[in-house]
Amino acid sequence: MAGLCAAGLGCSVLPAAAGAALRRCGAAGSSRSPWQPAVLLLSPAFSTSCARRAKDRRLRQKRAISERQLTRYFVDQRKVRVVGGQGGDGGHSFHSEPRKVFGGPDGGNGGDGGHVIFKADQQMKSLSSVFRFYRGFHGERGGSKNCYGANGAHLYVKVPVGTLVKEDGEVVADLTQHGEEYIAAYGGAGGKGNRFFLSNENRAPKLFTPGEPGQERVLQLELKTTAHAGLVGFPNAGKSSLLRAISRAKPAVAAYPFTTLNPHVGIVHYQDYEQVAVADIPGLIKGAHQNRGLGMAFLKHIERCRFLLYVVDLSVPQPWIQLQDLKYELEAYEKGLSERPCVVVGNKVDLAESRINLPLLREQVAERVIALSALTGDNLEELLLHLRELYDTYVKTEKSRGQSPVKW
Repeated sequence: MAGLCAAGLGCSVLPAAAGAALRRCGAAGSSRSPWQPAVLLLSPAFSTSCARRAKDRRLRQKRAISERQLTRYFVDQRKVRVVGGQGGDGGHSFHSEPRKVFGGPDGGNGGDGGHVIFKADQQMKSLSSVFRFYRGFHGERGGSKNCYGANGAHLYVKVPVGTLVKEDGEVVADLTQHGEEYIAAYGGAGGKGNRFFLSNENRAPKLFTPGEPGQERVLQLELKTTAHAGLVGFPNAGKSSLLRAISRAKPAVAAYPFTTLNPHVGIVHYQDYEQVAVADIPGLIKGAHQNRGLGMAFLKHIERCRFLLYVVDLSVPQPWIQLQDLKYELEAYEKGLSERPCVVVGNKVDLAESRINLPLLREQVAERVIALSALTGDNLEELLLHLRELYDTYVKTEKSRGQSPVKW
């Protein structure tokens, strides 16, 4: 046992087999120095690898989510039924005390029911974690000795920033700031105890009222991605590749159209610790404003973008036609959407056809054209510098209006 303790294997009680092995080791090793510990090979039941595993344990890396899994997890619409907590019933009791026969009523009022409150949270990116039914906590019943019942706790439901709350098709709330709250359903008022009905005409009231039920509503939640810049373009124009090149976002990239089915938001970091959020909007097609190719579901995420980055594939013939079609779809969806501050990004400049179409595009387009390659990283610095200029202009405009700009 001393050898085990010296070897660091603990001094707990061992089975008979282990004890016999120790005795055999002691008998065979009589010539061994008294200070040298005996080496004992234990079975796997006595393995000491737990400590080694603890030392060698590494942080588990986050598994990459495929676009198909992300489509299942990302939800931008949800129908929710909310019911406020019911108020507690009023108390019904009479005061009882020695040598005091007519103590009078002492039933307290019931507690109010809790509200159901939607709260915007920056950590939430989807409505997938929002359930379809919520009920507030009920208030407690009024007690004796004029004790009021406890109010029901409020139920907070976290929703992403940029969530619209609609009822019967009308917008009732727009949660655009972190921490902004909206009371979706009010809790019911607590009932009155018999003490409340005490009067000169009725000195021993037995009347008490039950708590009122909470408010019940059916609301539609709609998420519109909130970002500073939006990447707008046709399918397979290289928007996802560009977002991967300028940020740490990892949207799916493949050689077929409609690889991206949900918006992705990437953060561009600058040396002065400013952060610009860039949203990768899924590819649009002609007739998107008529909901072709899920166009309405994609176009609604552009409404929150403060400025736009039109991504054009320079390798196709007449790339300026893409820009005209994109602006038409935006203007047909919402008037004035295509007039927001923008820049034209000519992607795939590393191809031979792109070098031929680039001067033609600049002749046909009045906006600034930034030619780059998201694959090789050519000329990304010019885009990042101009992106910061658009962001600074947006911040100055918001402050001049007395409004706080969106920060990430």
